[in-house]
Amino acid sequence: MPRITREEVLHVATLARLALEPHEVDALTTDLGAILDHAADLEALDTEGVPPTAHPLPLLNVLRADEPRPSLPRAEVLAEAPAAEDDRFRVPRILGDEP
Repeated sequence: MPRITREEVLHVATLARLALEPHEVDALTTDLGAILDHAADLEALDTEGVPPTAHPLPLLNVLRADEPRPSLPRAEVLAEAPAAEDDRFRVPRILGDEP
């Protein structure tokens, strides 16, 4: 059964630049120990003959193929915009005048 110590949790927290309260260190030590125990259980399973997989379910591409086609006329698109100016969308400024 893999175990993780408080010192190892504190070391990892230091590497990750995390400031942990003492009760958080205790909770993480317990939680990470349980995760490592579970990983050890999985490691002990016989997976001989089981094909590797990246996802437990078959993934299908549900998107349509890209097909070029004419877009809407610019005037029609801009007519739906809340604000337009010089054949462009007008949007609120998000950057100030600072350099």
